[in-house]
Amino acid sequence: MQTADFRWQEVKTSSSKEPSTPPETQDNTVRIPVRQLDRLNDLFGELTIERNGLSLNLARLRTLIHTLSRRVSHLEQSNIRLRTAYDSVATQSSALPKGLQSDPLKPQPASAFSPLPSAFLGHDLSSSFDALEMDRYSDLHLLSMEVMETIVQIQEVTSDVELSLEDTDGTTRELNQTAKQLQTNLTRIRMRPLSDLVGRFTRAIRDLCLQHGKQVELKVSGKGTLIDRSILEALSDPLMHLVRNAFDHGIEKPDVRLAQGKPAQGTIEIKAAHRGNQTMITISDDGNGINLNKIRARAEAMGLDAELLAAASEDELLSLIFEPGFSTADQVTDLSGRGVGMDVVRNNLKLIRGDIRVDTTPLKGTTFTLTVPFTLSVARVLLVESNGMMLAFPTDVIEEMLLLEPEQVLTTPGSEVLKWEGEMIPLIRLGAWLTFRCSRKVMTLEGVPTISEPTVLMIAQGEQLVALQVDRCWGEQEIAIRKVEGPLEMPPGFASCTILGDGKVVPLVDVASLLRWIASERNPNTDSSLIGQLPQLSTQSADNPPIVEYPPTAKATILVVDDSINVRRFLALALEKAGYLVEQAKDGQDAVEKLLGGLHVQAVICDIEMPRLDGYGFLARIKSNPAFSDLPIAMLTSRTGDKHRQLAITLGASAYFSKPYNERELLGTLSDLINARISA
Repeated sequence: MQTADFRWQEVKTSSSKEPSTPPETQDNTVRIPVRQLDRLNDLFGELTIERNGLSLNLARLRTLIHTLSRRVSHLEQSNIRLRTAYDSVATQSSALPKGLQSDPLKPQPASAFSPLPSAFLGHDLSSSFDALEMDRYSDLHLLSMEVMETIVQIQEVTSDVELSLEDTDGTTRELNQTAKQLQTNLTRIRMRPLSDLVGRFTRAIRDLCLQHGKQVELKVSGKGTLIDRSILEALSDPLMHLVRNAFDHGIEKPDVRLAQGKPAQGTIEIKAAHRGNQTMITISDDGNGINLNKIRARAEAMGLDAELLAAASEDELLSLIFEPGFSTADQVTDLSGRGVGMDVVRNNLKLIRGDIRVDTTPLKGTTFTLTVPFTLSVARVLLVESNGMMLAFPTDVIEEMLLLEPEQVLTTPGSEVLKWEGEMIPLIRLGAWLTFRCSRKVMTLEGVPTISEPTVLMIAQGEQLVALQVDRCWGEQEIAIRKVEGPLEMPPGFASCTILGDGKVVPLVDVASLLRWIASERNPNTDSSLIGQLPQLSTQSADNPPIVEYPPTAKATILVVDDSINVRRFLALALEKAGYLVEQAKDGQDAVEKLLGGLHVQAVICDIEMPRLDGYGFLARIKSNPAFSDLPIAMLTSRTGDKHRQLAITLGASAYFSKPYNERELLGTLSDLINARISA
């Protein structure tokens, strides 16, 4: 019927020559359980993890192809040198003694120019020519030619693999684009308009007006703003509580408003809009605002230090209203005074990775700003490393990134600040707060970090900025968010986690919670449940801040020097498993060139018997250079005699191991040598 109607309309418009209008179509709808949408969402999260794994594997393949091409090039150069050396030796060995050489000017017998008899057919006729007149090929030359042909064939295969890798990269880009579209459409399916939630608020306000004798109008802007269904459900109670709180604490009685020059009817306004990957919801009223003196008095009655409260800023005092048991109501009613509410609002927002901020103006009104993520399943994060631990920071909370310059850091009593664009920003060195009371394996990602120097992340906390210093940055990545389930709660400052493409689990940072925890820990003698939101009130417990010794294995690089590639690989595997970074050199000369070329290492493991430059020669050359006089060098050799050991120690070796070696003893000695060098 729809098709027939459309054809009739098309004929009619063409005959009457009126502008055609597209027919109205009605989308068919289906009803499906929400759990099926949740299941699809979980599957898309797994797809994101596997997509990141595919990207990681492609990066590995690119590295392997580059390494293969480089090694084939080296092999080709080595084969050319081998052929040159062979040709030189073959030419010299084939030259006849002077007395046996024939004189080209001496007449030759006629038999020399007569045709060869049939008896010589099938014999090597090249023997009658001089080496300069005809090349002779031995088995070694033929083998060299076969190697050259194999090299050419490997180069062809390498080129084919590179072309296939480029095609795979194109397919991966298309996959990422399709996955992005799938995510967008799946997110839209889960979205519901804000009107589904705030529709019932109008009636609630009307009932409260009749019950308490106030005149209040509720305005809603952005009713059509789409919000994830699970986030919308989690916002139901917090929004209702904030509206009731605005009605009770904010809006005055009609006679009071008239006396203040305001209209008798108050206004509560809810606004919603998207900003990047976040949704901003504000609840504002035009009431009398929040009385800061009441907050001070209530906080002092609950045990906070009076001098501390007197020095507190407006934002720091307002943050106290979100603490458990805090209320400024004069009497207990069905709306307020029970000390339950605002802390629940913050805790509910924390479950959906949201945050809340409050601004107030005396006699003008109060505004609560809620920030929630656009979706709970996928997020864009910045991977950073601090104290040997990988962390994922949502990119939405990062305002700026900059390298840490020592001259920008100023020390104040009990804390540090960063001078940036004419402002003094509180500086928090995150590594000092990530302490571990048990042994752990340092996590390091594959590849090279995008920023391998101390970096500062500028985090917006309301109207203020906080500078967080991390050790290294590994770039941005789209990740799937996974909840951590179990009897143990996540530590303060961490909301959930993600799984990277290589299977590593990285915690997702809840920045607001992390900063609150750091603030509360700075002054352990203060009631942290009340002072946790006051980062600038406390003098840093940092008269003695927690000093954490950075694990040497987190950044230590070891140079392995051995002419056997199997030995180098075996040692590299053991060292990397222990958390070290490993560089390799094929002999002493190669090691010297790398060190003089700028390679920075914390220790060296070296063999003795090697071509070009042996281990003793390496020791003598390196230890004679003042730049490497304190570099720990451990000798690892099959020579067990005291003579060999004594010579190595005399030349400056820090340790001496014989093959086969004890891996635990080698790693323990290596760690001691590095720590001794750092402490010195």
